[in-house]
Amino acid sequence: MGPADFLTQFDVPGAVASIAPAAEGHINRSWVVTLREGAAPAGRGRPPSSQRFLLQRINERVFTDPVRVMENVALVTQHLAEVLYRIDAPDAERRALRLVPTRSGAPYHRDADGGVWRLYPFIGGAVVREHVTSREEAREIGKAFGTFQRYVADYAGPRLHETIPRFHDTAWRVETLERALAADRAGRAKEARSEIAALRARAGLAEILPPLLASGEIVERIAHNDAKSSNVLLDERTGAALCVVDLDTVMPGTLLYDFGDMVRSATSPTAEDERDLRKVGAQVPLFAGIVEGYAAALGPVLKAEERELLVFAGKLITYEQAVRFLTDHLDGDRYYRIAFPGHNLVRCRTQVKLLESLEQQEGALGRAVERATRC
Repeated sequence: MGPADFLTQFDVPGAVASIAPAAEGHINRSWVVTLREGAAPAGRGRPPSSQRFLLQRINERVFTDPVRVMENVALVTQHLAEVLYRIDAPDAERRALRLVPTRSGAPYHRDADGGVWRLYPFIGGAVVREHVTSREEAREIGKAFGTFQRYVADYAGPRLHETIPRFHDTAWRVETLERALAADRAGRAKEARSEIAALRARAGLAEILPPLLASGEIVERIAHNDAKSSNVLLDERTGAALCVVDLDTVMPGTLLYDFGDMVRSATSPTAEDERDLRKVGAQVPLFAGIVEGYAAALGPVLKAEERELLVFAGKLITYEQAVRFLTDHLDGDRYYRIAFPGHNLVRCRTQVKLLESLEQQEGALGRAVERATRC
């Protein structure tokens, strides 16, 4: 059976004109669906007048319990829709992802093989930025995730599932790296000696946040947990933030995880696998733009205890990602898709260089936080 067969399970307002594979993603398989002109108007429970949709099948290798993923996504998207309705947000149809129900009213379809499928109205007139190049773009990225955090801050439903256990447990990631080093199953440890030394020297970063979370000094929140710049839709015409996407990792966490990933993905205007490390480094204006947009959107939701750890959060998540890339390299590239031999080692080196840059500019970054959060 092909994607068109599974599309028939959903309550779409018209006949299908075309189904084409979406741009290659890292995790899930995706198709863009276009309906024929003259499709019936949307009814109750149907998406509002959209003629294009995004059909996805969840990757069960990464998300071993896709039903729990979809339960989280359904709860969060429903809450976001309620918030947007309550505040009478302009252009609300483009401000959050919305699930199209199946013909039986469920938020997803499960096929005979256990595969889980979902359908979103396609948000048109939007672009993403793989690489942020201006303070204004960085501000919009920060605004998008700050708005998301503000909207979910009053969520009062059941606690979300932990869809990937220990996803941001940095200490556990370090332990996993040490096990990969001991096994050295691909025989690659020798070529990564400097990266191994750099990450071992900074292992103390992993010990700072856990006691603060355990004591409640840093509160548990709903976190996106993959808050990179490419997971933000920007209006194609104005450049303004629309919404965040890729909600599969939305689960309990802390907003520090999200802020840290923004810093990691959007403060160096280079690719995650940039080979020329001379080009890699955190740019203070980009960091300032992120924190300006984030703090302004969050307002009083951002607590003093969290504000004081924003610079640390950037270092922590950059370190964690370097650990993950090196672990996968040592394991034989079993998790991340690679484009060439040694790709994950190149990615690790880029993260280490970015981490060094964040350390060197810590004072300037701290002053940017002070300016952006000054009452």
